[in-house]
Amino acid sequence: MTTGEAESYHERQISIFARSGADLVSALTMTYADEAIGVVRAAEKAAIPAVVSFTVETDGRLPDGTALRDAVEAVDEATGSAAAYFMLNCAHPTHFESVLDDGAWLERLRGIRANASTKSHAELDEATELDAGDPVELAGQYVRLRPRFPNLTVLGGCCGTDERHIEEICAAWTA
Repeated sequence: MTTGEAESYHERQISIFARSGADLVSALTMTYADEAIGVVRAAEKAAIPAVVSFTVETDGRLPDGTALRDAVEAVDEATGSAAAYFMLNCAHPTHFESVLDDGAWLERLRGIRANASTKSHAELDEATELDAGDPVELAGQYVRLRPRFPNLTVLGGCCGTDERHIEEICAAWTA
């Protein structure tokens, strides 16, 4: 979708959330910046904060090939930094840790909902069994990322995670 198509597509749903008294809207597993821009613009029209959560492939780039930093900066530039904040989801920390370079854009990242598995999206799509990874290892990877995310306050799990992962993440984070 173009930014305009995305704005139109998400506008009704976002306005319903806004009218119902929701605190914010979240767009998860965004795969390209144009759709995220449309979501943020629709949320701005509805006067409700929006959170954008991108996913990346094993090379740290969005599925359309855009660098994560470029996607965050494109959304901020196109919307006047109207997104409340950004997140990463549906990717393992090993898929994005190498792209967390310096820059003001990192201050906009406030959340991680990582996959338990280190497998690619394509591998997970073809899998016949759930890959739950290692909850302790995943928790350690969250903690190692902490210094690179100065504003990280939203933690969770995505594909393959369950209460074991969340318990380990919380225990490691508060240790």
